Amino acid sequence: MSKVTPCLWFNGNAEEAANFYVSLMPDSEILHVQRNVADNPSGKEGSVLVVEFTLGGQRLVALNGGMKKEYTHALSLMIKCDDQAQVDSVWDAFLAHGGKEEQCGWLKDRYGVSWQVVPKAMFEFFSSSDTAAARRAMQAMMKMVKLDIEGVRRAFENKSAA
Repeated sequence: MSKVTPCLWFNGNAEEAANFYVSLMPDSEILHVQRNVADNPSGKEGSVLVVEFTLGGQRLVALNGGMKKEYTHALSLMIKCDDQAQVDSVWDAFLAHGGKEEQCGWLKDRYGVSWQVVPKAMFEFFSSSDTAAARRAMQAMMKMVKLDIEGVRRAFENKSAA
């Protein structure tokens, strides 16, 4: 069966971006770098055309497309983090490398790609059969920039900050 592989468009810095992304989390690696076999709109012969890589086990492709294209929030990449330490680590790495914070766990990296850095626990809160608790958790999350598991948990449990 065919598999879907997201392809990210870059203008000459696909390899740099892929190397940065694989540095963010375990189970990530560069799989293959395809170079241009002839001069073309995406670059000179021998320059990087495509980088195949995995990010947390998910296969992706970075393509040097030959011109700048803007990303929108209509397509973003979500990193489900195991705990707050991983949220903090990934978030801080994006910001340290030119990323910009946005609301509700979103940020844009220095290449303009939109990311959601989300603790796995959020999905448990939001899918709870206790709809009042889930609503409180969602309302708490909507006020955050970087997501804080304990803050959302306190809202879910209807407890104030200690």
